Amino acid sequence: MDFLFQRSYRGELKLAVFDWAGTTVDYGCLAPAGAFVELFKRHGVEATVAQARGPMGMHKRDHIRTMIQLPDLAEQWKAKHGAAHTEDDVEALFQEFIPLQLDALPAFAKIIPGVVETAKDLRARGMKLGGTTGYNREMMEICMAAAKKAGYEPDASVPGSEVPAGRPAPWMAVKVAMELGIYPPQAIVKIGDTVTDVQEGLNGGMWTVAVVKTGYEIGLSEAEVNALPADELARRMAAAGEKLAQAGAHYVIDGVADLPPVIDAINTRLKAGDRP
Repeated sequence: MDFLFQRSYRGELKLAVFDWAGTTVDYGCLAPAGAFVELFKRHGVEATVAQARGPMGMHKRDHIRTMIQLPDLAEQWKAKHGAAHTEDDVEALFQEFIPLQLDALPAFAKIIPGVVETAKDLRARGMKLGGTTGYNREMMEICMAAAKKAGYEPDASVPGSEVPAGRPAPWMAVKVAMELGIYPPQAIVKIGDTVTDVQEGLNGGMWTVAVVKTGYEIGLSEAEVNALPADELARRMAAAGEKLAQAGAHYVIDGVADLPPVIDAINTRLKAGDRP
């Protein structure tokens, strides 16, 4: 046989799957870091904010496991407790983390500027909206309630605690698509602010868009971002954007407010036969 013909999706995007903290709520993704630092401090381990923010985007149990495996923190744990950490320690820390995070979330779960307007734009196109997060259901519902009050409500939202594995596995985004009955993966775009968000989308065969200014990589509140000198903000954003682009993001934007033109660009590429 001289020719092989391949099926090609030429329709438009049907679903946008958004991350929560740092993408749609909690400008700068600030809520989790302090809770992780406090958690380890309670057990005699001094973690830095940078160490606490490193695994951001993962399920929080995986986040704790990744932190405690850092050489510095692992050595501190062993010195304090007389033995290397175990998986039981990880689980105990995770259970202790939950109320810490629940206490912190309400102060940070504020809608990010531009999200409500972009959601309306996408709905006008006939698209569905979904959400995924490294939080558990109870934490996610705090974010959802605050977002709904501000005018943003996705059609389905899945936490990392309700799938076999959190990011970078694609199962949260896949479950959102399944609940909404949307396929193929090429008709879905995943939007988030971390490397693991990008990996979640890529591993699911979806288009991926990374947000920089409002998210984890910059890690500053809106007021702090606005107070930065222009050249310093540009430097930080360039470095963060390069990191997310290197992770495989198809597009890198400042925030969700800048998404509509990207949707247009992806739809044009889909009509031409491009795939993620």
